[in-house]
Amino acid sequence: MKKVAKSVVVLLLLLAGGYWCLPYYARRALVHRYPVIDDLSLFAHRVVDRPDNCREWPMARRYNAQELLPEESAYLDRLGTVAFLVIRGDSILHEEYRDGWNAGMTSNIFSATKSIVGLLVGIATGEGKIGSLDDPVGMYLPTFREGGRAAITIRHLLTMSSGLDWDEAYSSLFSATTRGYYGRDLTAWVTRLEVVEPPGKRFCYRSGDTQLLALVLAAATGQEVSTYAREKLWQPLQACHDAYWLMDQEDGVEKAFCCFHTTARDLARIARLLVHRGEWHGQQVVPAAYVDEATRPADYLAASPGHDTLDYYGFQTWIMHYRGTTNPYLRGILGQYAIAIPARDAIVVRLGREWETEREREVTVDLYRYMDIALRLLDEE
Repeated sequence: MKKVAKSVVVLLLLLAGGYWCLPYYARRALVHRYPVIDDLSLFAHRVVDRPDNCREWPMARRYNAQELLPEESAYLDRLGTVAFLVIRGDSILHEEYRDGWNAGMTSNIFSATKSIVGLLVGIATGEGKIGSLDDPVGMYLPTFREGGRAAITIRHLLTMSSGLDWDEAYSSLFSATTRGYYGRDLTAWVTRLEVVEPPGKRFCYRSGDTQLLALVLAAATGQEVSTYAREKLWQPLQACHDAYWLMDQEDGVEKAFCCFHTTARDLARIARLLVHRGEWHGQQVVPAAYVDEATRPADYLAASPGHDTLDYYGFQTWIMHYRGTTNPYLRGILGQYAIAIPARDAIVVRLGREWETEREREVTVDLYRYMDIALRLLDEE
């Protein structure tokens, strides 16, 4: 027994020693494991303050008059849905919260954050703070002025065609995405990324491209990204709740590729910009021409392997073709969605804890189920 006890002690000491030899981000990943939507307390964050003139969404005449079918409700529950909204003509038609959630609670929208960064770039371009989408990134970030990186432009970052070395794995302890989420050295790290293929040739989803866009945005505007978002987006959109942007460390930089926290209703405001070409109740928040291009597929690029054409991505925004409609949308891991349906003047928001692993091309199949539910409700209004 003493030998067994000693062996156990030795094994534990070896494991402990191995743990402390891991990089900081890997140790945090081991402790916290997979990301969760209610991760606000785990990270430093900045507040994106709501304005004083909050504009609530009105309720439709038949607000929540239509019940979900039993199989629809069961599907929402199976994937841990916490919020499901359908908005038409600026009025909430259907709204429900599950699993203890409510309208005032914020969720990490994960990679749906990328579309917010893309819209902020459009605003900065409209203001002239970014001269052109074809400006070399090196005009704003000095480490991109030499070598292969000197050829990378802002447009390349917007369309995920930078050619930079990035491992977009979500389950690997040592992937670039894991380091980005749990690490505390984002700026030093992403500004050292090397080019592994010619920029501007092929779409390849890279969170590092969005993080670099945020650094360009900060350099161009002279403001922290969260401050610029508050002044140019959150306050003009008359948001009703504070939002939160997770940081890589105290007084660090925003994790721009993943980590904006907001409520379902306030997230719907971003989708409304896509429906109305950047306009919010008489104010042009994002230039219309920019939104038009952002929501149009960058089909001049080669698509990811296994896809015939790039008909599903624009500027940091996904594009879904479904049942005869073309719908730009925001998408985050675990199924954080804000879908614009311009043909129906409608918006769908879904927040939750899980998503399907099965895919049809670039889409996880749960997205189609949420669209089917929403379209049924819209058809039967």
